[in-house]
Amino acid sequence: MSNAVIKTSLFTRPAWIGIVLCAIVLAALPLLNLLFAADHALHVSSYTVGLIGKFMCYAMAALALDLVWGYTGILSLGHGVFFALGGYMHGMYLMRAIGKDGVYQSDLPDFMVFLNWSEYPWYWWMTNHFWFAMLLVVLVPGLLAFVFGYFAFRSRIKGVYFSIITQAMTFAFMLLFFRNDTGFGGNNGFTDFKRILGITITAPETKAALYLVTLAFLLGALLLCRWIVTSKLGRVLQGVRDSESRLMFIGYNPLWFKLFIWVLSAILCGIAGALYVPQVGIINPSEMSPANSIEMVIWAAVGGRGSLIGPIIGAFSVNGLKSWFTAAFPDLWLYALGLIFILVTLFMPQGILGVVQKLKKRTKDGEAA
Repeated sequence: MSNAVIKTSLFTRPAWIGIVLCAIVLAALPLLNLLFAADHALHVSSYTVGLIGKFMCYAMAALALDLVWGYTGILSLGHGVFFALGGYMHGMYLMRAIGKDGVYQSDLPDFMVFLNWSEYPWYWWMTNHFWFAMLLVVLVPGLLAFVFGYFAFRSRIKGVYFSIITQAMTFAFMLLFFRNDTGFGGNNGFTDFKRILGITITAPETKAALYLVTLAFLLGALLLCRWIVTSKLGRVLQGVRDSESRLMFIGYNPLWFKLFIWVLSAILCGIAGALYVPQVGIINPSEMSPANSIEMVIWAAVGGRGSLIGPIIGAFSVNGLKSWFTAAFPDLWLYALGLIFILVTLFMPQGILGVVQKLKKRTKDGEAA
């Protein structure tokens, strides 16, 4: 699927209308949950609101991946680490916001009390402040991406070799965070959150607010990415994807362009992880597993990479199918996921969006004939 990139205007008028209508429908769901009783025909369950909120976080991560894979030609198999780090940074604040409401009624999180910690480690400093935790959500994934990307791109590591080392990176972080002595909850991670900004986190109104904030960030990320890929910078990034050597020949240094988009993609993924944690109620090292990063690639591929809207469609489609499949056939989902990727690679190299565009073209050609 290396060359299967959708070439489309961003976006046509019907596409804009579709985006606005989808945004309105998505924004209405938590309101229907709050305004109507459970037995009302228009009521939307809290489970559905939480599930769609989670899908939007995944969609934002897929959009971030599309920036580096679809438009710059850099296939990352390690974006799960940026997603999880953003979640952990927010989770540190949420754990401290529990206060003395934990099992051990201590100022320290329960897992630290259980492990006989007497004080917070230095890297938990100031994480009891929401604004500082949000700063870490941006800085930690961004700094890791900058350091990793600078040395990788400066060494001109690309293609499958770059993909392999990104997967090695996320696997190494997963093993690190599984350790109890790192101060991140070990295997269990962070959970049992009570409050956010002093408000009960499980309250329906809080869940609705988190959902709407996630929707706003997803739309903002989409507009930001569109602005980038349609600008001169976007044309340079596509030059890196299509012919990096030719770009260097005409005087551009690809290093800083690749590094910029790589860091931005990591930050967007970290923000998606930070929005994910309070809605799902847990973050643990399994979010860093290589399989999660591979799933992000599948979302982008299924929807149609190099289109921005395609990965969002893919994230919703694949995760919707996953929710149904894991309930009906829990032991077969990974086989189904592998089959989906194979079928898309062979028969839908431009994903769902590519199929839609082909059908539209055939319809127009038929009308013209």
